[in-house]
Amino acid sequence: MSVTPPGAVPAGPAPSDPVPITAIPVRRPGQWAAAAIVLVLLALFVYGAATNPAYGWSTYGKYLFDTRILSGVGYTIALTVLSMVIGVVLGALLAVMRLTPNPVLRSVSWVYLWIFRGTPVYVQLVFWGLFPSLYKTIKLGIPFSTTFAEFDIQDLNAAFTFAVIGLALNESAYMAEIVRAGILSVGEGQTEASKALGMSWAQTMWRTVLPQAMRVIIPPTGNEVISMLKTTTLVTAVPFSLEVYGRQADIAGVIFQPIPLLLVASTWYLVITSVLMVGQFYLERYYARGATRELTGRQLAAMAAMTGNRDAGGAGGS
Repeated sequence: MSVTPPGAVPAGPAPSDPVPITAIPVRRPGQWAAAAIVLVLLALFVYGAATNPAYGWSTYGKYLFDTRILSGVGYTIALTVLSMVIGVVLGALLAVMRLTPNPVLRSVSWVYLWIFRGTPVYVQLVFWGLFPSLYKTIKLGIPFSTTFAEFDIQDLNAAFTFAVIGLALNESAYMAEIVRAGILSVGEGQTEASKALGMSWAQTMWRTVLPQAMRVIIPPTGNEVISMLKTTTLVTAVPFSLEVYGRQADIAGVIFQPIPLLLVASTWYLVITSVLMVGQFYLERYYARGATRELTGRQLAAMAAMTGNRDAGGAGGS
């Protein structure tokens, strides 16, 4: 007969597996009722808009792929891309100037941001439209001595160029703050480690800080691109009216049907914005690598394979 030592817990039957809990989802009738009401209202709106002759759906279908509208879409995309590229490059330069130890560069960048963020973009575009009145000629050369080249601004007819310059200079002021916020989000330890490796201030910014700051810079930059797409409607102040909004306004002024032409322009803006949002999603996911604990399907499969191999090796060794 076995004797249980003092203080020992008597051995009993092995515990069985716990009974699985049957989870019953909570019914929320209020949510279903609200969803039904929203769907009914949406269906009524769509039906009313489809049967309302004031929308001019036949005119909408006629001009949706008109060559003049498509040409305006091309100019809109060109204005957006060129203005954003110049704005991002100049904004990054201004952000670095604001963070540099040089007081002159810091002051110049601060004044630039103060002017271009403190005045409306429409007013700035009007000034660029009046640029030929302010400066009739531009001379390149050595001041007060030799002139190498001279350009007559009034003969250039450069409304598109002035529109790009006006949009880009305004955008650079906002991009400078976005880039500066991204740079400041990087820990000081990264900068100190780069300096300990013998990197200069410029090398530290280019090789260490900016790559890590991109995950903070990309999301608001994507929003700025979408905002720039819609800001191109203001270039009529230059004046430049070959983009999609100007094109639809010209056609609407001839056929006296502004509503369907506005719907045409809105459709193309939505299409371009949707494409930009998809690109922004993939850029954010690319620069977020290593910053999230969420594992991809490939990483989970690799971990499962490693675990299976380890268990198989342990069983074989025993």
